[in-house]
Amino acid sequence: MAAHGHQTTAQELVVTEGDAGPYAITTGPDGALWFTVVHHGLIGRLVPGETPTFHRLDPECGPTVIVPGPDGALWFTEYQAHRIGRITVAGEVAEFTIPTPESGPFGIAAGPDGALWFTQTTTDRIGRITVDGQVSEFPLPTTGAFASAITAGSDGAMWFTLNQANAIGRISMDGAVDLHPLPTEAAAPVGVASAPDGALWFVEIGAGQVGRMTPDGQITEFPLPDRAARPHAITVDDEGVAWFTEWQGNRIGSITRDGAVTLYDLPTPASEPHGITCGPDRALWAALEIGALARVPRKAD
Repeated sequence: MAAHGHQTTAQELVVTEGDAGPYAITTGPDGALWFTVVHHGLIGRLVPGETPTFHRLDPECGPTVIVPGPDGALWFTEYQAHRIGRITVAGEVAEFTIPTPESGPFGIAAGPDGALWFTQTTTDRIGRITVDGQVSEFPLPTTGAFASAITAGSDGAMWFTLNQANAIGRISMDGAVDLHPLPTEAAAPVGVASAPDGALWFVEIGAGQVGRMTPDGQITEFPLPDRAARPHAITVDDEGVAWFTEWQGNRIGSITRDGAVTLYDLPTPASEPHGITCGPDRALWAALEIGALARVPRKAD
């Protein structure tokens, strides 16, 4: 049985109105935190210790996941508008329409080929967009899979979660797709992230577990202390520790390679933590849909 610890050191910073919905968060190339505000159509920028600034998009576009691109800009999905967006660190926005209509883009990540790869939740496709906006699409060998998060693997391919197909997918740069079914039925994987040792970490929102998969496809699942916590997003720090949000559990958690879990309670009840990232200050930052960001310092700091 893996050890479990409980901490209460999460701090909270209010950044928007309560219903605005900070959703995903990442560290930009400018040393600032960038986050999406899904319900109000905003991209936020925060230098820790300073006041956040915001860039306005179409209020109905639903900006969802945001990541640094290979071109020094930030790239994000517009789930409601079915577009891919790009914002420079100076705040200049460009938006690109996806050829397949009503595709529901969600996850996005920079690939090893200098392009961005993204998931299409409603059309069973993985998309690829070059930094000048050229989009190509690759069909998945399954239907109704709800492709969700995506990350670059250590093997030169992209890896993604299939929330409704209960699998982890791999797509090579030429579009070839392999699926790895999960051991637990109805696990409903969402977040996925790459670790320095080449493994992938992912969260199972339906099963209350965190999973780890080696590059050769060996899957280990770690049940969380609260199986109803609904883990949502995950990231891995430079020491190989995985950090995740518990959407229902109202916590941020960390898990080591051997399955030791530490949990951090969030100050505000029902704060709906979604995205999580390693910040420029080495702390972990999570987006809380109630209008705030949470910060958890790492133990070594």
